[in-house]
Amino acid sequence: MVKIQIQSSPDTKSREDFFYEQPGSLPGTLSIEEDAPAPVIVLIDYDEAHATRKQITMPEECVSYLDSDSVSWVDVQGLGNEDILQRLGNVFKLHPLLLEDVVNVPQRPKVEDHESQLVVIARMVVPKEHKIGFYSEQVGFVLGKNYLLTVQEEPEHDCFEPVRQRIRQNKGTLRKQQADYLLYTLLDSIIDGFFPVLEDYGEEIEDLEAEVVSNPTRKTLEKIYRVRRDLLTLRRAIWPQRDAINSLIRDGSTQISESVRIYLRDCYDHAVQVLDMVETYRELAAGLMDVYLSAVSNRMNEIMKLLTVISSIFIPLTFIAGVYGMNFNTERSPWNMPELNWYWGYPLCLVTMGAIATLLVAFFWRRGWFENSSTVVDDPEGFDGNKINLLQRRSRR
Repeated sequence: MVKIQIQSSPDTKSREDFFYEQPGSLPGTLSIEEDAPAPVIVLIDYDEAHATRKQITMPEECVSYLDSDSVSWVDVQGLGNEDILQRLGNVFKLHPLLLEDVVNVPQRPKVEDHESQLVVIARMVVPKEHKIGFYSEQVGFVLGKNYLLTVQEEPEHDCFEPVRQRIRQNKGTLRKQQADYLLYTLLDSIIDGFFPVLEDYGEEIEDLEAEVVSNPTRKTLEKIYRVRRDLLTLRRAIWPQRDAINSLIRDGSTQISESVRIYLRDCYDHAVQVLDMVETYRELAAGLMDVYLSAVSNRMNEIMKLLTVISSIFIPLTFIAGVYGMNFNTERSPWNMPELNWYWGYPLCLVTMGAIATLLVAFFWRRGWFENSSTVVDDPEGFDGNKINLLQRRSRR
């Protein structure tokens, strides 16, 4: 397996969206990263009356739960052991190509209906703490009659903890529903996980907007590029994910009940809202680049204007100093600078030069050439601050 990886930024952990198989590779070949963490398997079995959570070491321990009437959620966190993953595929009777889609990363978010199993590939993002950025990882779902298998890249940084608490504390209707409702709940958590990330980037764009107008530097340019790359990563994650959720609603899979499809419509609306915010922020980031270039050009114009003013003041002074620096001998001809023999010649020359400089400074001042337009910022919200604030309010709902 030959895999192409693109790192979106030094602060963003993300395996990007494409890889290709070397010609002649066997179908169903698993590609395991060398630094992938060892899998941790957590089983949560529940119904309306009880809920049990246990960590298992052998995939075969799940067999007794798959045929029960209760809902079994098998959560695999980590992809660092091919033998465990192969045995897990045998326990759940996964087709080799299905197992390949779930294990090999990164895959494009999609939905596939395999007879008695429904496969969903999604991408989850979790915001970083104390700095801008996010963790991104692939999550595979295999939905059966009374079970849901989830396969995550990492044992950390998921957004499923509120769902686990709802199962443990029996809040809402989750424990009264079937496995397809659990799939909806987890997908909804993944989609909602985009909103805190986008809220952080909205604030970052707002700060960059003020910075790019008042004091643009090389570091500002680097920040803009990083934001644009991260927004592109988010777009590549949410765009196919929206289509996958739409497929769950419209394709009529037997694994999804009609009541759950109604909930999935709300999840689809959230995905559309996320995509709209991502596209808006990308446009704002592209606009920031134009503003940055304009600000740098304006600063250069201010510098050139100042240098031109200084040069304009000193050109006539230089001319006078140059003329009287020639020192032609007045004894040879009466036309050779008779001012050199004046008693008050030197003070009069200085006064003349000072008067000329003062008149030029007053003239340039009246024309407004000494004003620095690059430091005038009347609107702290910038050219599109209202749109940013509106999107942030929508994201907090």
